[in-house]
Amino acid sequence: LLISSPVCDIEVPERLSSSYEQLKCYRLVERCVLLPAREGSEEEILLVHSSEHVEVAKSTQTMNEEELKTASGNYDAFFFHPNTYRCARLAVGATLQLVDAVMSGKVCNGMALVRPPGHHSQRNAANGFCLFNNVAIAAEYAKLKYGLQRILIVDWDVHHGQGTQYIFEEDPRVLYFSWHRYEHQEFWPSLKESDYDAVGLGKGKGFNINLPWNKVGMGNSDYLAAFFHVLLPMAFEFDPELVLVSSGYDSGIGDPEGQMNATPEVFAHLTHFLMQLANGKLCVILEGGYHLKSLSESVCMTVKTLLGDPVPQVSGEMAPCLSAIESIQNVRAAHKPYWKWLMYEDTSFLQNLSTKSHLLKKTNTNPSTEHESKMTNNDETVKVERFLELHMKNILLPVPPIKTATTTDFKGSAHLLPVPIHLVKEMDRIEIKALVSGFYADLVKEEKTLRSLSSMLAILDKILKKEVCNGIAESPTSSVSVAVALRHAVRFGFQRVLCIFVGDMQIIPNTEDGLSLLLKDAEGNDFFSAVLGFILPVAYSYQPNLTVIAVGPNRSLGISEISLLFALLQGLAESRIFAVIEDTEINLMQSVAKTLVGASTPHFGVYVPPTQEKVNKIKKLRDQFQQEWKMLQCS
Repeated sequence: LLISSPVCDIEVPERLSSSYEQLKCYRLVERCVLLPAREGSEEEILLVHSSEHVEVAKSTQTMNEEELKTASGNYDAFFFHPNTYRCARLAVGATLQLVDAVMSGKVCNGMALVRPPGHHSQRNAANGFCLFNNVAIAAEYAKLKYGLQRILIVDWDVHHGQGTQYIFEEDPRVLYFSWHRYEHQEFWPSLKESDYDAVGLGKGKGFNINLPWNKVGMGNSDYLAAFFHVLLPMAFEFDPELVLVSSGYDSGIGDPEGQMNATPEVFAHLTHFLMQLANGKLCVILEGGYHLKSLSESVCMTVKTLLGDPVPQVSGEMAPCLSAIESIQNVRAAHKPYWKWLMYEDTSFLQNLSTKSHLLKKTNTNPSTEHESKMTNNDETVKVERFLELHMKNILLPVPPIKTATTTDFKGSAHLLPVPIHLVKEMDRIEIKALVSGFYADLVKEEKTLRSLSSMLAILDKILKKEVCNGIAESPTSSVSVAVALRHAVRFGFQRVLCIFVGDMQIIPNTEDGLSLLLKDAEGNDFFSAVLGFILPVAYSYQPNLTVIAVGPNRSLGISEISLLFALLQGLAESRIFAVIEDTEINLMQSVAKTLVGASTPHFGVYVPPTQEKVNKIKKLRDQFQQEWKMLQCS
């Protein structure tokens, strides 16, 4: 920054260096493929920007300080430096290098740590620290070079990416989602078109999703509720071929711009969900983030998740605030005409009464108050740094050395499972009898049941001792195996066990322990409404420390849906998940095992909207349980 500008002095080079140092500190850099940056060509930049804009930017390279100040004054919240043009070209080029690496299959996914950011810049104007719109250029480039027809852009920066919205608002090939601090148009960029009713124009109607936050202090549960009840259902219906993230971390705790309360691990969860789309093709591109500790920890959480590490338990009470629920409801109402998944949902517009009634107009402050405010901000920065030091130590627990386990007794088909799977020996029969006779004595009489329990408990023990992350067991009676597993886990000290039953099976009643959900007749056409609208919100409200999924016979779900269910639930319980499968169908075993070892989930096919009957059934369940499981609240 060559000129004195209180607006721009937070956009500093340390944003990149501190993030990169933290990545090295966690030893994440050495696990990644490092892609060389290059300068984006003029031709590439012109995919989005006008030649006039490029010429103005180019001319600043030789300007003196006074000329740079004048040129910067033509734009809102932007400053030029003689190196800005080259840096902005490198930011574009690095982003495109990542898109090429992902689209060519060289890497599964990745992150571009770039400056300057891009999502505010428009076709003909720099804006809000942004000269060229890196993500918009990446989307146009991917459409042109790879012939893509469906690209999802998720903008979780705390400011509205109005530049990206303007560029794509008439384009149905790009679905743009942005949440942003709005405060009823009081917060920058203070535009009417940043509100929920700006849904796109012409053919692009329904493909622009704005979720305005009308108060500060939004936290982890608000962000997750937005994903469950707005973004994920739309994304799965849209079925993107590539996902780009405008990844601003000013929506995280401690940021002076955002003033939100979301902690770094929530970005791991958001990243994990997006990895289930587009066959895992995900490019995360840095935008904002101005509290260096909060930014660098959030960047690391994102990269750890991209690398397939277990997702840390999300902290805080799982209950979205009333203002967040109002915004979510309004977005759903605004988009109802354009999306099949909303066709039968009960939506209506709300007046945002929780925030409008006491909206305070900002008053001009005198210089002494501004000085006091700056001192308070510095104190707050240090306070958040100390909090994050402790918080990250608490949530970042050691990663088990082995990802996925099964037993050698796999009906001879263990060799057909993915290579990284770890084989464990069965448990001793005498030990099993002693273990189980205390609570289910009648179950251990049959030799067949005993044999399957010895396999199942051998794997479960490895998970409970945190020697492996997850496991898969075959069982002739999965309901019996789950009942035993639940009791064993609780005795071991795991107090919150989530059990999900898929298919037709007798659940052995157990009122003391765990939470059981039965997914008995969730056919393909209501899978997403059942999972996103009910199972995930309940599961996140419950916050289990172990998830057990039993798959039985006569199920109406296909292999791809069952695999996706496993993938989505891996965000819970530090990814401790145990699969008990009654069916010996090897294709199902292989698909679930691949998901557990970290492969991209198989494509789930053409989206089929849920029937009115099924939507009503899910709504009834939501109404019945939303006081207990608050993440169900969306209206």
